[in-house]
Amino acid sequence: MKPLALLILICFTTTTTVKAQNKKKQDAAAIKNMCGCFEVTFNFAETFNYSEDSLYKPSQTKVDKGLEWAQLVEDDKNKISIQHLLQVGPANNPYIVKHWRQDWLFENTEFYMFNGDNTWNFITKPKAEVKGQWTQKVYQVDDSPRYEGSGTWVHVDGKNYWENTTDAPLPRREYTKRSDYNVTTRGNRHEITRTGWVHDQDNSKVIREAGKADVILAKEKGYNTYVKVADSKCKAAADWWTENQDKWALVRNKWDAVYNRNTNLSLEEKVDNKPLYKFLFDDENYSTSEKINPVIESFVK
Repeated sequence: MKPLALLILICFTTTTTVKAQNKKKQDAAAIKNMCGCFEVTFNFAETFNYSEDSLYKPSQTKVDKGLEWAQLVEDDKNKISIQHLLQVGPANNPYIVKHWRQDWLFENTEFYMFNGDNTWNFITKPKAEVKGQWTQKVYQVDDSPRYEGSGTWVHVDGKNYWENTTDAPLPRREYTKRSDYNVTTRGNRHEITRTGWVHDQDNSKVIREAGKADVILAKEKGYNTYVKVADSKCKAAADWWTENQDKWALVRNKWDAVYNRNTNLSLEEKVDNKPLYKFLFDDENYSTSEKINPVIESFVK
């Protein structure tokens, strides 16, 4: 290769690498903007139904409000982890509820994809398919899997957002009331705004049966707004996390060991007639790895 051609190639490669590094930093900054104290409004409404049952009743429109603390748990080169905590009740004596967790992994190639009936299929994707992308892995309140998907953060025209469509279990507001579908196909859009961020969803309620094509029962719109407020408003939740973070690190460590088996995962809904979160929320009896690890393992089929 001629010296001039080599110099041009080096300059091009260097410029491309710098741009990719700057883009990754911009992505990470957007993700970490989801941390802090927020006044949250959860909005869900069924929009269309395709049922052939004349007696079909759509889900009621649901609007809830709350105060949520989003705690940065991990901030590494290729991983950002955020734990959400609900703070409910009177300001002078609030009650803290461990809520969902979201992990963001850069150029991740390993996935647990929900397939209905409390089962997640382990799949891998080629590196080229996820180049420059971030995977959002969402976990239940007990740190068991919920859903995950990969996409590219977009920063254009003053907008900063990430989009993905993936299958998920029924949300808590539905699975205690509905048994006529078993998969939620979630169209997720996370957008950072001037006042906080928005979780915008276009979801399908899906009937999935082995050997048959999926049937869409209905569609749903979700629009959850997170308005940033002073961190001091969530002091009780932040303090709760400081006191309890060591225990939940043990829970995550056990789940990581399960996920690292890299095989399809099927979980029991209940053991001894109790869901997993009821065991793990019992701090008196489940606060050490000697107690936590066996109970989690008992839910793995």
